[in-house]
Amino acid sequence: MSELASQHCEACQADAVKLTHDQIETLLTELPEWQVVVENDIPRLKRRYKLKNYVAAQEFVNKVGEIAEDVGHHPVIHFSWGWASVYWWSHEIKGLHRNDFIMAARTDQLL
Repeated sequence: MSELASQHCEACQADAVKLTHDQIETLLTELPEWQVVVENDIPRLKRRYKLKNYVAAQEFVNKVGEIAEDVGHHPVIHFSWGWASVYWWSHEIKGLHRNDFIMAARTDQLL
C-alpha cells in the first residue's frame, strides 16, 4: 500500500488551504501516472486507465464510486469501452488539496 493511500482523508472546508505548486510537484512524484490539468482555471488531478472492456471499465468506475462515497469526496469520472478517466480536485477550494492525492493513490489501488 502506498503511503498516500493509507493516510486519512479529512473533510475539506471552503477555508482549507490549497496546495502550493511545490507541494503539488512533490506529491506528483508519488503518483507517476497522474497529471495536473487545468479546466476553468481550476487545477485537477487526472489519470486515464486502460481496462479490458466495457464491463471492466464499469466495474472499476463503481469501485471508485464506493471509495469516494466512503469519505464524502467525489471525483468526476468519464468512461467507455476499455477506458476510464478519473479527475480529483477539491470543489470547495477550487483547487488541489492533499485529499485529492490520497484519493488518487487509493484509486490506483483498485486495479
